[in-house]
Amino acid sequence: MAVCVIVLFLGVVFASTVFTRRAEAAASYQLDLFWSWKEVFLEGNKGLLLENILNVILFLPLGFLLPAARGRRLGLGWACLCGLVVSAAIEVCQLVLRRGLFEWDDMVHNSLGCILGCALMNAVLIKLSDRRK
Repeated sequence: MAVCVIVLFLGVVFASTVFTRRAEAAASYQLDLFWSWKEVFLEGNKGLLLENILNVILFLPLGFLLPAARGRRLGLGWACLCGLVVSAAIEVCQLVLRRGLFEWDDMVHNSLGCILGCALMNAVLIKLSDRRK
């Protein structure tokens, strides 16, 4: 069941971040790592702060679903890798199809969200395991 939910989740995420956007005339990219945080702290850009937070939240469900699909806890390194791979696929699609801004920051934030979701589900699985004992 969790695998089906992951597939559905990925479809919704790709649709909302890539396929429902209009193509621009040129590809957009920002190659400076943590450029968004520089804008937040140096320029007081609250819009980018919210965007960064939402990018973390966006991948919480994926991280939560990964251990559920596996049926047991998952190492946070694997969660990071999964988040990074999915996020990189989104960013590359945005770049190639010219439907968004390719940026490293999104990959970092999405991976962090996946790690946090996985850690939360791992904690739930530990709690459930303790109750069974």
